[in-house]
Amino acid sequence: MHRPDRTRKLLLLACALAAALAVPVLAQVNLPVLGDSVSGTVSSQDEYNFGREFLRSVRKQTPVLDDPLILEYVSTLTYKLAANSELTDHRLEFVLIDSDVLNAFAAPGGIIGVNAGLFLNARNEGQFASVLAHELAHISQRHYARSVEQSRNSTLPNIAGLLAGLAIAAAAGGEAGQAALMVNQARSLDNQLRFSRSHEQEADRIGIRTLYSAGFDPEDMAGMFEGMLRSRNFSQKLPEFMSTHPLDENRVADSRNRALGYPAVNHVPNPEFLLMRERVIMHYSKSLEADIAERERALPQLNGAEAEAARYGLALAKAKQGRHVEALELVDLLLRQDRSRISYIVLDAEVAMTAGDHGRAIAILEPALALNPDNHPLTITYANALTLAKRHTEAVEVLQKHAANRPNDEQLWYDLAELAGLAGNITLVHEARAEYFICVGEFARAKDHLNFALQQEADRLTVARLRSRLEYIRDIENTFYR
Repeated sequence: MHRPDRTRKLLLLACALAAALAVPVLAQVNLPVLGDSVSGTVSSQDEYNFGREFLRSVRKQTPVLDDPLILEYVSTLTYKLAANSELTDHRLEFVLIDSDVLNAFAAPGGIIGVNAGLFLNARNEGQFASVLAHELAHISQRHYARSVEQSRNSTLPNIAGLLAGLAIAAAAGGEAGQAALMVNQARSLDNQLRFSRSHEQEADRIGIRTLYSAGFDPEDMAGMFEGMLRSRNFSQKLPEFMSTHPLDENRVADSRNRALGYPAVNHVPNPEFLLMRERVIMHYSKSLEADIAERERALPQLNGAEAEAARYGLALAKAKQGRHVEALELVDLLLRQDRSRISYIVLDAEVAMTAGDHGRAIAILEPALALNPDNHPLTITYANALTLAKRHTEAVEVLQKHAANRPNDEQLWYDLAELAGLAGNITLVHEARAEYFICVGEFARAKDHLNFALQQEADRLTVARLRSRLEYIRDIENTFYR
């Protein structure tokens, strides 16, 4: 059933999100909580629904980095920060953008987007976490929904086109996003900037508090901002983060002064950040030989987590070059330090797979999964090893079970569809493809595959499930696209 009042609310929220991601909008002070009995404008559930639709648009239009270890690290760190933040709704979703440009974004309903380039620009985990804490503050303070009060009389654009533009703005930032979104044009630039500064200052203030509560040094936020300004001052490519989060020296100074108000923090460095940074570096490497030489020169002077990260990067690079024996020697050194670290176990299996020893990879992963059931990186790596070993039916079973825990993971559904084809399960091919297309917002194609599956299937429970998904798509289309 089409509900115009609800759709209008979501469109207004879309306008607010567009303005916040691409061009700043006018501030609103002393607002009641939206969706409560006072304002009733946009509920938290409306934000949640719009955020999921926005995420579909991002996935459809931007390249996503398919690395379960990195994604798991980002989600684990963000949940740690969220537990120490003012966020009340912890239904979070994450997207890892395959871009070496520094950027991150948040959207209503708990959507967190991170460019892989954030790893390359953060000097330590605290700096990386400071950006996530800032984005969580935008969500917890409902900055996007709060601007709806100022947008009530705006001309509402078509939401399908708007979502497409928002995806560009979030992932690309800067001029590309602004060109895609001609929204709220009547607002003066001066008022727009006041809104931006007000909300950015609030996100900085609350983000620093979150950072400290989670055990990080609050000075890391100012350190991250200073690094961004240096990029600008030295005429390097401007971080896209600065296009949607205006940054100047006063804001850096404010962050530094706020940090001084907190007690000293003795943060114990997390080796996992350095390991994930190495994965990102090798993913974007333009010269593996140069990266290998750099780490081999540095290793004699390194110790602890930094030495382990250098060996981890060397193993990744040498495996990519086909130097499997050397890579395995490095992995063995890492495992001697910590045989339970999942990043090392996955790397061990990855090196075995690149060497063509799929049986060894399976033997590595099975006991690890017994100790860590449903672990995402281990499960995906295990399914990959089974696939390479041509044990397709078993791989399908693994991914089907995993998909029940991660129903919004578009890469998982894509892989499951491919595997189902290899295993000869035609109904599952269409069902998994339909779920993939739902995740990326291609609803016509999703409906086609669900109907194809219905033609193949006689089991009543399966038929009921497929019809339920068709109804789900119709509800989304009625809410957002009519």
